[in-house]
Amino acid sequence: MKKIKVLQLHPDYNIRKTDISDLGEQIFKSLPADRFETITAFFSGRPNERQPESIANRSVYFEFSSSQLKGLRIRAMWRVYRFLKKERFDVVICNRYKPVNMILTLSRFVKIPKCIAIVHGFGDYDRLYRKKHLARNISKRWTFVGVSEAVRSYLISLNSGLTADNTAYITNAIDLDAARALMLGKAEARDALGLAADAVLIGAMGRLVPLKAHDCLIRAFAKVAHEFPAAQLVILGEGRERVALEQLAAQLNLANRIHLLGFKEDALQYLKAFDIWTMPSLREGLGLALLEGMCAGLPVIASSVPAMLPLVQGAKGIAVAPGSVEELSAALREYLAKTEEERHQAGATVLGYVLDHHGVDEFRAKYYRLISSTF
Repeated sequence: MKKIKVLQLHPDYNIRKTDISDLGEQIFKSLPADRFETITAFFSGRPNERQPESIANRSVYFEFSSSQLKGLRIRAMWRVYRFLKKERFDVVICNRYKPVNMILTLSRFVKIPKCIAIVHGFGDYDRLYRKKHLARNISKRWTFVGVSEAVRSYLISLNSGLTADNTAYITNAIDLDAARALMLGKAEARDALGLAADAVLIGAMGRLVPLKAHDCLIRAFAKVAHEFPAAQLVILGEGRERVALEQLAAQLNLANRIHLLGFKEDALQYLKAFDIWTMPSLREGLGLALLEGMCAGLPVIASSVPAMLPLVQGAKGIAVAPGSVEELSAALREYLAKTEEERHQAGATVLGYVLDHHGVDEFRAKYYRLISSTF
């Protein structure tokens, strides 16, 4: 029997050494090798000799330059068109805006029985010309998948051809057994990060960009730091706001208690170093870093954006209004005032919720049904 040929397109090379929370890799793990042939393709980038390839049967690296992916993208479109014509895929899965946009156009000229667009957040289709392009090119072959119910609602609200019938949501998940096995113990993780063994550590992880609201977190920490001298704030991640955040910490006389540790490969392994986990983002599609902190069994504080609020409420954590330094500082104060045992009990409740609701088996099953339903 002929195998179902599935392409998964990514804007950039992004394969991690461990695929515990890698959306694309987990999708391909859901597809039995005796029934599916899988190909992963990346518009930009390729691994060096120390970096892994996808678990797909084959990986393709277009290595487009940034200029080739701007404007009309004629050369890039032509190469992808020839690739699609040659390979004759049964299913094309597009991750994020650029692949979705390109395949929306090309699917008018190449026969692809099933197209799946995975949308990771809000705002990609806010611009009028993007809405028009979507409405003009959407067909019965397409299903748009939001990473949360809130993202699906956003897609439908665009009034650009997306409805309850051609959209779905599949919440991101974590391979919990693999994640727990990867994590270092508390003392070992703190030692590896160079953090004090006796401190009460507040953790956060994400790109250092305004949307993640790390400045709000730093200001909230400053409001309670004098009450809890053992508390320290640690942020994992890199980005353009680093200098501004470092300057803010210095202005608040907290440079020695606020640690910007930069990007960490396989950061999941270090999360048990922390006592409290925070995610103060102004907007999120799902907030994978929140799930990862919950997987470590940490009490959580997160902004009450639609994508994260159900997670925080389900885990009995503390939800705060996006951008509210006052609410964030009050939440920090509440957890810092608890005993170590009380925080441990709160973390156990969080972990129990994740185990019951965000395991990878259901995630894989939903994608398998979505991909195979046409065949």
